[in-house]
Amino acid sequence: MPLYEILCISAHAVKYEEIHGLVKQTALTVMNNGGVVRSINSWGTRTLPMRIKRYKASHNVADYWTMHFDASPKLMKSVAHSLKADERVLRWTTTKLGERLEDIAKPAESTVVHQSSSRKY
Repeated sequence: MPLYEILCISAHAVKYEEIHGLVKQTALTVMNNGGVVRSINSWGTRTLPMRIKRYKASHNVADYWTMHFDASPKLMKSVAHSLKADERVLRWTTTKLGERLEDIAKPAESTVVHQSSSRKY
């Protein structure tokens, strides 16, 4: 399964429980359909670079969060559909980070030990 990253901009909520519910719902959608959530990160509350109008409301401040997860392309469509239907989500984008482990993980660098010539110090 490919590794994906979602960057989500959600409407700012005074209560953290609203954002927690959105993140939990997205993660459960992935896990209940055979995906694996690898990490969830909050970027905190930020001022938007420009005003976003969504669902008859104007937003100048939003909460940013990311989630890394493994999922099938079919599951990605259902995650996108659930984010599109949720009124708490202002914008989101999905990036495919890699198809295989070799695409994602960096290979270990080999250490080369140079034998010094017979120098006397």
